[in-house]
Amino acid sequence: MKIGIIGLGHMGSGIAENLLRAGHDVTAWNRSPEPLRKLIEKGATAANNPEDALQGDVLLSMLANDAAIQALGLDGPLLDKAAKGLVHANMATISVGFARTLAAAHESRGIDYIAAPVFGRPDAAAEARLLIVVGGRPEKIKCLDSLFGAIGRRTLIVGDLPEQANLFKIAGNFMIASAIETMGEAFALLRKGGVDAAIFHEVMSGSLFTGAVFQNYGKLIVEERYEPAGFALKLGLKDINLAREAAIDLNMTMPIADLIREHFDEAISVGWGEKDWSALGGIVAKKAGL
Repeated sequence: MKIGIIGLGHMGSGIAENLLRAGHDVTAWNRSPEPLRKLIEKGATAANNPEDALQGDVLLSMLANDAAIQALGLDGPLLDKAAKGLVHANMATISVGFARTLAAAHESRGIDYIAAPVFGRPDAAAEARLLIVVGGRPEKIKCLDSLFGAIGRRTLIVGDLPEQANLFKIAGNFMIASAIETMGEAFALLRKGGVDAAIFHEVMSGSLFTGAVFQNYGKLIVEERYEPAGFALKLGLKDINLAREAAIDLNMTMPIADLIREHFDEAISVGWGEKDWSALGGIVAKKAGL
């Protein structure tokens, strides 16, 4: 399959490498040259411009946010240059409202559009262990089975509308952030009382809270190991705001999301935006005087 990729950050690079290993023809474009250079060494073709990445069977885009997608024109002008029959699978975490805008822009040009955001950190992307959440026309999703199989451990179809996959991802990231906040508060409470938070984490994550979020993020918080970032705190703030926006659109409130947003804002204000979003637990400790 001839695949174009736009966006070679920590996640996009791992995805692209796995597609090359699976034997796909990959043409990639990225703003900064270094990730592209490394991918070319592994067999990819460099796109001279974003348009070149839209000339194959499938385009995968993995960009930071709504604004980055708009800046490239993937909600309009750039689509006019796409190859006939192209399927665009957008793997970014974007707002529900913008997901609708993108779907409409593609439909008006006869381009099939699928939302395929993923759960997993960069190591999961590199090892093809991503959980891929998909929304869009079932027959087009079926065409991408082998592609998704090369980059993830499971593909979960959650609806016929692309925006439904984005809402699913936003809700999932809200739950992860909530768990980080919860662990940060519990660990700070223990430390203030002179109890070893590392022992507490070991017991809790090995018995009552055995999930990967509690095990892996809890370890980062206990060890205060917030760099290098697998997922930057500033992106966590973006996703919490996306959850709050979606809640407003659906006429509901999310009090926990409001609290987490405040703590993310505090972390940004002290220059922690590039740290891992598990540093949310560090802000809780900081507020506790630790």
